[in-house]
Amino acid sequence: MLDAAMTTFARFGYRKTSMAEVARAADISRPGLYFLFSSKELLFRAAVEQLLERDLAAVERVLTDTRRPLAERLATAFDQWAGRYTEPPARDIPQVVEAHPGLLGECAERAPRRFEELVTAALAERPEAAGQDPAGIARTLISTSVGLKHQAPSHAFYTERLALAIRLLVR
Repeated sequence: MLDAAMTTFARFGYRKTSMAEVARAADISRPGLYFLFSSKELLFRAAVEQLLERDLAAVERVLTDTRRPLAERLATAFDQWAGRYTEPPARDIPQVVEAHPGLLGECAERAPRRFEELVTAALAERPEAAGQDPAGIARTLISTSVGLKHQAPSHAFYTERLALAIRLLVR
């Protein structure tokens, strides 16, 4: 139900999304939806929190799988966190989330901070990380990802360019 809500919010935007539209998309009655969530704001917050927690859990699984090369883990983690939002219909999800940080409270700051911590930890585990700045490299990769996400005409463009940035920064 929360996935259907997130898709509906992304499609119409927060302001234009009605509880009736979410109920239709989730195949639940409007009273049933109001029983679960007393307001659109609470529903939006729950949908975003579920999405971010799911993304962070996937990122953590990928980055801690040390059987795979670091560059591959980083590329997969960034793809899970941002790359998958470069094409429709998912492209609108970050926009609706970023447009309403006041509705999300701590969640809007906690999730990106946790993503940065996970990337930094993966970079710091490399033997060659001694004398380097893993946090600085993580922030630079995140900035690169944000820029690429906004200019990417396709998912392939995003992944190719991010892989290049990873190769340049992570040796």
